[in-house]
Amino acid sequence: MATKITGILTPHMVPLDPVGRINEAELRRYVDWLIQQGVHGLYPNGSTGEFVRFTPEERRQIVKIVCEQAAGRVPVLAGAAEANARETIQACEAYCAFGARAVAIVSPFYYRLSPESVYAYFREIALNSPIDVTLYNIPMFASPIDVPTIRRLAELERVVGIKDSSGDLAFMMRMIAAIRPYRPEFSFLTGWEAVLVPMLMVGADGGTHATSGVVPELTRQMYDLARSRQFEPAMALQYRLLELFDAMLYSADFPEGFRAAVELRGFAMGRSRQPLSPTQQVDREKLQRLLRCILADFGYVDAPAEGCPPRANDLEPLRVKKIADDVLNELRKKGIV
Repeated sequence: MATKITGILTPHMVPLDPVGRINEAELRRYVDWLIQQGVHGLYPNGSTGEFVRFTPEERRQIVKIVCEQAAGRVPVLAGAAEANARETIQACEAYCAFGARAVAIVSPFYYRLSPESVYAYFREIALNSPIDVTLYNIPMFASPIDVPTIRRLAELERVVGIKDSSGDLAFMMRMIAAIRPYRPEFSFLTGWEAVLVPMLMVGADGGTHATSGVVPELTRQMYDLARSRQFEPAMALQYRLLELFDAMLYSADFPEGFRAAVELRGFAMGRSRQPLSPTQQVDREKLQRLLRCILADFGYVDAPAEGCPPRANDLEPLRVKKIADDVLNELRKKGIV
């Protein structure tokens, strides 16, 4: 039986050269750095990796490069979201040949499908895939996968886990309660870093987070603290991460804020294939100054020469402790901890 998928898996961006082609050398350097900083796995062709802005051939090239560079040091969970089941199965075959550990497949998008259609789609893929499949629930962009459907799909041997990007803590608990008792090796990953520690507290196995491509050291530390049940310091870091996450997510069209932050960590990401207006380019420069100030608080980069404006600090230890205690009390009532 293959090893259970756990930990922090990074849905990383893809560096582009000045003419918009995949910058292979910089991608390989970025992969090495992420592994050195402690991520448990890599997730090419995710939403953060802008998979929809690459051709099918480029998506295969990206996974091939990442698998080669990882060289077995960490598992690769390759995004295999294509337009239909047949093309998705072909991607599964390619990524299996490259050495990926598993593939992540988003629920059908564009058309809003019924639960029965969602089940039929994943079943077709799982029965024909040569590689393990993780479901990807991202209801803001694709047909949602409800708990009864996940329960049915978990009966298929190839379906080994789910990445849920809803950020819904109760939904995660319902999935775990429905599936873990009869299939303990099934992986539950959260795709919403704003609640990483609470998700780990209720039993999630890890997460796939865009922020881990910017501050892999921090997300790994949060994971380690939560897994060792040091919830108070883990929650303190969760609140600090939240400020960075919100700045990257809400200050620019996704994932432009994350691109700006990765550049501050020393990587030449290049311009996105999504054109920016002159106004957006000016706003991006302002955003990068803000991100530099936040990253400087962690000691990851130098602060701007002009200094940083004061920012609200919501990290009072007593407040953080109260929140962590409240969550733990609720979990105890439910018999989870």
